[in-house]
Amino acid sequence: MAFPLLFAAAVLAAAPPVPPRPVATYSIVARDSATGELGVAVQSHWFSVGGAVSKTEAGVGAVATQSFVEPSYGPQGLSLMKVGRTAAEALAGLLAADSGRDVRQVGMIDAKGNVATHTGSQCIPAAGGQTGAGYAVQANLMEKAAVWPAMARAYESAKGDLADRLLAALDAAEAEGGDIRGRQSAAILIVKSTSSGRPWADKVFDLRVEDHEFPLKELRRLVILQRAYNHMSAGDDCVTVKDWACAEREYGTAEGLVPGNAEMAFWHGVALATNGRLDPARPLFARAFAADARWRELVKRLPKVGQLPNDPTLIEAILAIR
Repeated sequence: MAFPLLFAAAVLAAAPPVPPRPVATYSIVARDSATGELGVAVQSHWFSVGGAVSKTEAGVGAVATQSFVEPSYGPQGLSLMKVGRTAAEALAGLLAADSGRDVRQVGMIDAKGNVATHTGSQCIPAAGGQTGAGYAVQANLMEKAAVWPAMARAYESAKGDLADRLLAALDAAEAEGGDIRGRQSAAILIVKSTSSGRPWADKVFDLRVEDHEFPLKELRRLVILQRAYNHMSAGDDCVTVKDWACAEREYGTAEGLVPGNAEMAFWHGVALATNGRLDPARPLFARAFAADARWRELVKRLPKVGQLPNDPTLIEAILAIR
């Protein structure tokens, strides 16, 4: 433990003063045992909570730092886990070096699924946390002490992928009364199991609701939209290698998730038409053209860059769709 203690002491020695008020309320850090994905989800009656609380790195771990936030816990906790410290060792080192530990609340998980949580004795009640297999939940400023146990139960019993389970935990917290001040912002951050060396490419979800009357409802809407755009990106990759059947499948999945989205309808139509299936593409093009006539102009430009066949008959047929 000597190394983490010395390292943490150096980092926290120059830390800013303890903030004058708590800026976050309930959160969960977790690792999906099937995929290895790592994630953080949080909700608070505080503006733009995600930026203050959530930190993750693919193949390393995830951190939620809240209550009277010490921002360095995120990057330094990840740095310690990256050099081989477990979540518990990383958290212990940071706490030992922090004179403000009694007002901190932190959850950490490493890439192996080891977890740790801390609730300082001076966190505003109701405050507490607990750990389970591959997750840690923590909450402060709650209406009642039933919040974090409800989060744990919800996460353990929820079905679906990591995003689904994290959202279930947040919903359970709100159902138990949530933040005694109400609600304002929420965020979810999930990264892949291993690092590609390109941090921007390792994010599966990085969504924030900065200020909203119903932040969790809005966060769920954004998660669905992000899922759709993830499929769109996969479709784009298929187009790059001219695998039109793959592109059709991915774009179709995206369009099915958000059927009112003209962008997704258009590109699904492009994939179908390029794959020789103009008839099922017609209603998709019609939907895009009805939303904005400028999609027709885009049809004319795509053959020049290989995104539609350079076939005048096909292009005329698409432009004739009403």
